[in-house]
This record gives sequence, structure tokens and C-alpha cells, in this order.
Amino acid sequence: MTRTMSHPRTSGRSPGRSLGQSLGLVVRNVVFTLVVPGLGGAWLPWWLLTHGHATPTPTAWEAIPVIAAGAALYFWCAWNFAAVGGGTPGPWDAPRRVVARGPYRWVRNPIYLAALLVVLGEAWLFTSPRLLAYAAVMAASFHLFVTGYEERTLARRFGPAYLEYRRAVPRWIPRKPQSPAPRAPQPAR
Repeated sequence: MTRTMSHPRTSGRSPGRSLGQSLGLVVRNVVFTLVVPGLGGAWLPWWLLTHGHATPTPTAWEAIPVIAAGAALYFWCAWNFAAVGGGTPGPWDAPRRVVARGPYRWVRNPIYLAALLVVLGEAWLFTSPRLLAYAAVMAASFHLFVTGYEERTLARRFGPAYLEYRRAVPRWIPRKPQSPAPRAPQPAR
């Protein structure tokens, strides 16, 4: 998911955010994480592995770092959405500003890539063609959602700031940032 750019000196909690608002943001991010990535990255893969089959046995323990890297990337992205953008990864509670820090400087959709890393790691861990097929369906769905809905919505919502970000940062294949993160206009207070 892509969102807002911020001034490079923006830190953790925004100056106008109260402790109650910050705690509410934490709760919203935890709930989103349990529901969306929890269902798509844990519950559904487990169901696919066990539905009509015996409990699977891990066969490729070297896949654990891939799963851990995907989970760490997701949490880094969610942190940036909350700390920089004041929102969650959910489109219904999106950040208030374009987030172009951390992994968002390298690629526009790191949360989707994180989800794919987790599921691909699980497919490897259990040597599961079912989970590999599920990852392929996820990748296609993510691409269709991003190109058909998300990018258009973000362009309307954030205008020139998002269009500049979109020109500077690739959609799927990470690359080293060419220059410091572009500065976005700050919302009126």
C-alpha cells in the first residue's frame, strides 16, 4: 500500500496528536493487523495446509528467515503509516499524508511485498504447492487492486504530492532511492 510523503524531520507522534489519539491509532493498527494480515497470512494459509489433510510438518526450516523478514517489513510499514501518516494500512483508515519514509523510499507497495514474503516463506517451509498457488493468486489480486483502485484513489486524494512520489518510486521492484525523499505539502491545520 502506498500513501503519503512527509517532511524528513517528522518524528514519531505528530505535534498535534494527543496521547489518547496515539493510543487509539495503536489499537486501530493492532486490530487491522490481527484481522487483515492475520487472516491472509496466517489463518488462510493454515486452513489451506490442513483442510482435508493431516497437520503439516515443516520440511524446510531455512524458510523461517523469509517469513520473519516479511513480518518485520510489514511491522516497519505499519509503524510508518502510524508515526508519519497518522493512519493504518486499511484503506478505510488511511494515513493523512503521503508516507515516503523507510521502505516506502525503495518501493511503493512494501506491505504487499511483505505479505507475499510471508506466504512464499510458508509455502517453502511446508513445501506446499497449494500455498505457492495461493501466493500467485495473492500477487495477481494485489496488482489488480493497486492498479485498478489504489493508485487512482491516492492520486485523487493527495494530488501532485502522490504523482511526484509515483514518478520517483517503483511500484513492485525495490530500488535504491535516487535522492532524498521528496517533500510533500503539509496539510492545513
